[in-house]
Amino acid sequence: MLLAEVVATSTVVSATRSRREKVAAIADLLRRTPADEVELVATYLAGSVRQRRTGIGWRTLSSPPPPASVPSLSVAGLDERLESIAALAGPGSGTARGSAVAELLGSGTPDEQAWLRGVLTGALRQGALDAVVQDGVAVAAGLPPDAVRRAAMFAGSTPPVALAALVEGEAGLAGFTLEVGRPVAPMLASSAPDVGAAMARAAGGDDLVAIDQKLDGVRIQVHKDGDAVHVASRSLDDLTARMPEVAELVRGLPAERLVLDGEAISLDEAGAPRAFQDTASRAASGGSGLSPYFFDLLLHDDTDLVDAPTRERLARLAEVVPSSLLVPRLVTEDLATAEEFLADTVRSGHEGVVVKSLRAPYAAGRRGSSWVKVKPVHTLDLVVLAVEHGSGRRRGWLSNIHLGARDPSSPTGWTMLGKTFKGMTDEMLRWQTGHFRELAVDDDGWVVRVRPEQVVEVAFDGVQRSTTYPGGVALRFARVVRYRDDKRPEDADTIESVRAHLAR
Repeated sequence: MLLAEVVATSTVVSATRSRREKVAAIADLLRRTPADEVELVATYLAGSVRQRRTGIGWRTLSSPPPPASVPSLSVAGLDERLESIAALAGPGSGTARGSAVAELLGSGTPDEQAWLRGVLTGALRQGALDAVVQDGVAVAAGLPPDAVRRAAMFAGSTPPVALAALVEGEAGLAGFTLEVGRPVAPMLASSAPDVGAAMARAAGGDDLVAIDQKLDGVRIQVHKDGDAVHVASRSLDDLTARMPEVAELVRGLPAERLVLDGEAISLDEAGAPRAFQDTASRAASGGSGLSPYFFDLLLHDDTDLVDAPTRERLARLAEVVPSSLLVPRLVTEDLATAEEFLADTVRSGHEGVVVKSLRAPYAAGRRGSSWVKVKPVHTLDLVVLAVEHGSGRRRGWLSNIHLGARDPSSPTGWTMLGKTFKGMTDEMLRWQTGHFRELAVDDDGWVVRVRPEQVVEVAFDGVQRSTTYPGGVALRFARVVRYRDDKRPEDADTIESVRAHLAR
């Protein structure tokens, strides 16, 4: 298949705000895609490439050679060239990479060149992320969208699911189930302003709810198969070598096969939580001193518990994990007792609680009303869209960051909420200056536009209506709490979750 067909579809997708039309265009292309190229086409339709790192930056792409007059670049040919470029290393690799990129761009038409620049810098603006591609797969294969999404959660990515759905149909999707050793996207929590609101939302018809302490640690998913233990991060990266103590503890649990969900956290001598940066640093460097605490169980020996209600999963969890390794939990229907539990949790140094329905299944990769987090200080996980050159004392640094929330209705997929430089230490400024230069896709001398990849946790005093920003809202007194390298852009809060604060 020619790349021009993917680019034409991307153009159609980016030209409409209608999700239905985006899905229809994607489905039409997938129906015409040869089976051996479905995974590549699904990857490109989502605005990414198969190679995680190519070494290609925006400067390399800023001065393309004259474009080709007719399309000739194929989908498979592009993948082969990117694979060769990604493999370049050692002395002279920079020059070789520049020549290879110039040759690649020169083989593309004007539209293909523009698309390649967008995809290779992560700045493709078409409003089609994995979720839209998954719906396109469902339409193309004539399958329920929920079945495709569920398979993608278990697979950890969309492309193999697209191939199975289009070639084998429903039987192909049935092959994607919870598998020990293959991490799944973790279940996520929505937010509420107080415990009462969280209990009302999560109860789901029950009087009782489970209320977990929200530990300020690193999310982990641990898979045990006999003596083999695999530790995965929230973003499904392998942390096993960095967390030998966690692996050793799980290896000793009384079960042959387990899939556990929890947090790893650094505690001081008194048992109080250290700063998140200390936990993150230890997790990144493989240092010792991380303590695991588990709050959910997805598989126990030969029993898959993903679809089991929370109360059953928690009962099984208590059978195999000692209480010393369980996240502190309260099961109650009484609001006053719940509020006291939150207050005690905050006094002990943790950031809040998560209120959970006892009836809900484990919704891998989803954020809904079954888990609702409550934190005394309002925070949002947003994505940095751009950063401004500093002035005065901050001259020479990249300082003021532009904050974006996920917005599926926007052509870019993001809506800007405002800017902030508050809360930044000199150490943070030094780090972000180097980091955002690596993510840069454009620099006009004042504003550096970056790939929307870096998640930042921002505290704020409220949300107000605004005519300045396209989402119609802005954050009041936004300040940086920390950068979240353990979260992906798709984990960021949506514009709707931001607007929910407007009514409070």
